[in-house]
Amino acid sequence: MNTATYPTIEQTVGNTPLVRLQRIPGADSDARGNVILAKLEGNNPAGSVKDRPALSMIRHAEARGEIRPGDTLIEATSGNTGIALAMVAAMRGYRMILIMPDNLSLERRAAMTAYGAQLILTPASKGGMEYARDLALAMQSEGKGKVLDQFANPDNPRAHIEGTGPELWTQTGGRITHFVSAMGTTGTIMGVSTYLKSQNPAVQVIGAQPAEGSQIPGIRKWPEAYLPAIFDRSRIDGYESIEQTEAESMARRLAAEEGIFGGISSAGALVAALRVSARVENATIVFIVCDRGDRYLSTGVFNT
Repeated sequence: MNTATYPTIEQTVGNTPLVRLQRIPGADSDARGNVILAKLEGNNPAGSVKDRPALSMIRHAEARGEIRPGDTLIEATSGNTGIALAMVAAMRGYRMILIMPDNLSLERRAAMTAYGAQLILTPASKGGMEYARDLALAMQSEGKGKVLDQFANPDNPRAHIEGTGPELWTQTGGRITHFVSAMGTTGTIMGVSTYLKSQNPAVQVIGAQPAEGSQIPGIRKWPEAYLPAIFDRSRIDGYESIEQTEAESMARRLAAEEGIFGGISSAGALVAALRVSARVENATIVFIVCDRGDRYLSTGVFNT
């Protein structure tokens, strides 16, 4: 049998659909000549945009000789990166230890363990992701494994410089004028911005951040001491503060009115994209649907 004609699971990462919203943008957006497009990253095999950097970080670390199959990898994660790393570790033969705050959704925990990862839950009361990041580094210093460190690893944004950004440029025929993304590790927005601005410096890049007091899975506003090392302010042209209630409401609307079952941070990015659309004309605005809504069913967000 000629196996060369069949893809492996890792070859299905990326090349996700870009689709036009039909109802939510409304008549005002149409009158302005704007189009709002959703990049469906939930179509990746482990269900999120994080499949891209997970594969990139492991493949490039292997190529540099820093890790080899059979090694133990460690990562602090709020969910999607952990699921993606667990998948890639399973496909390439690594042990995976994931450290995660205990207030994140049950679906995410179950997905990680399904791929064979060991899960360490940390008390959210001790500092959430910041505490989880510190614990990962402490375990590495004790010789318990290698931290890939999505927050400082250039192979994270590299995945979007080499993949997501070129896809968006090609899919829009170079017509993209605005790119909107939730900000977590900032890998997606950093990498896509780098590529798009190399093609057209006039492309505007907008980051969605949580408003004061809002807790939106996948959207963070880091304390200064914990800002990801991969983050470069110069690559972002503006920010939109997103309220938790409007992100949750938009997640329900996105599913019910557009048939796109996305996560809560994805809906937050759409809220930001709609604000952009209200200010501009003849624009091609792309936002990232970074994962699927079924990852959040246990939170009750979609029950209202």
